[in-house]
Amino acid sequence: MDYTGKHAAVLGLGRSGEAAARLLLASGASVTVLDSGDPAPRREAAETLSSRGARVVLGNDALRCVQEFDFAVLSPGIDPVVPLARRPVEAGIPLLGEIELAFRSCLCPVVAVTGTNGKTTTTGLIAALLDAAGIEAEACGNIGLPFSEVAARSGSLGAAVVEISSFQLETTDIFRPRVAVWTNFSANHLDRYPDLASYRAAKLRIFDRQRAEDFAVVNARAELPALRAQRVTFSAVPGFEADFTLGDGDRIFHHGKPVLAMSETRLRGPHNAENLMAALAAGLCLGAGMEAMLPAACAYVPPPHRCEFVRDTGGVTWINDSKSTNLDALSQALHGQSGGVVLIAGGKNKGFSFAPVASLVKDRVHDAVLIGEMRESIARDWAEVTSCHPADSLNEAVAQARALARPGDTVLFSPGTSSFDMFRSYEERGDTFKQLTRMIQPTNHIS
Repeated sequence: MDYTGKHAAVLGLGRSGEAAARLLLASGASVTVLDSGDPAPRREAAETLSSRGARVVLGNDALRCVQEFDFAVLSPGIDPVVPLARRPVEAGIPLLGEIELAFRSCLCPVVAVTGTNGKTTTTGLIAALLDAAGIEAEACGNIGLPFSEVAARSGSLGAAVVEISSFQLETTDIFRPRVAVWTNFSANHLDRYPDLASYRAAKLRIFDRQRAEDFAVVNARAELPALRAQRVTFSAVPGFEADFTLGDGDRIFHHGKPVLAMSETRLRGPHNAENLMAALAAGLCLGAGMEAMLPAACAYVPPPHRCEFVRDTGGVTWINDSKSTNLDALSQALHGQSGGVVLIAGGKNKGFSFAPVASLVKDRVHDAVLIGEMRESIARDWAEVTSCHPADSLNEAVAQARALARPGDTVLFSPGTSSFDMFRSYEERGDTFKQLTRMIQPTNHIS
């Protein structure tokens, strides 16, 4: 898209903001980048963009910047309610999300993936399956690589596969994916949204601009409004009619015909079966052949921190599921375990109760070690269903879990909420858990 003569503000100088600024500069715009955070980590990126012709304003000066802009671009990590984002809106300046900006410049078909859980695995799977079928694809968006960076080279791609969150969908306007994937939906981000309906409404924006020639790949259990796109369904839960189903223990079927067994892949659990079904469906929607995709499905290695095997100590299996930031993810992780479970859970208070999973915890967990802001409230929710043990740190939690676990058990680190009360990210939280687990001496296991 040509932005020659346009004056654009980019809000936030993280990786996505930097990519958006470069895309705008290459499209002829005059660019001002505003970031009100700590200037120190941004100096290098600011110098690089300045050398390319952008104006960069950091720290408190960014909040005082007064200039006429034709539009502003909001980086994904910036909350629309903070002063940096409110100023343009209050001045009547149109506000675009980075996803919206990238879409307007993207020259290849877009596959967009949203949902409460499974987005990253499904996004990576789709890109891998399309590549295997001869359709060059790049995974981007919330998965790490900014969509703006991929859009800049999209003329040579067969597809851009974009993981997109509810936050990013809030600031879309004409965004219209060729294939929209809805993995699942459950309570989350109630510290950001006033209620569950608002969170759901933000996610439903993924379908808003689709037309009859587009595709909506959706979980058959999802209660969705009427969609204009062609609907393709999947479900690993018996009793739901769908285009893709799970049967015979672990085999995926497409329209009743066997496709492959989950045991032939490196993915485990019914939730990952659904992620794989969604990916295969998206591939078919873009013209990929089923047979061409299957070798890549079998070879795909899931990203870390998602029911990731860490090690075995004295017959106890340690699993890192730090990406579990909501109750649905916690439930899926518990459903995927066999034998006794010592669960480490808890973290930031995101405005929901852990009571809805109490019956599942009763069936699967003999001891729960609880951490973070929510440890006391979770203990109250689960007081009647399992033995609860508070811990003041993850180090202490691992030590307690080690003492409580018996040979044949699994110690499952699946917090069920976000990490920001104790860690900078779920990645740091998971890496810390893995480091602590790897320090355990198996010969000293206490049963």
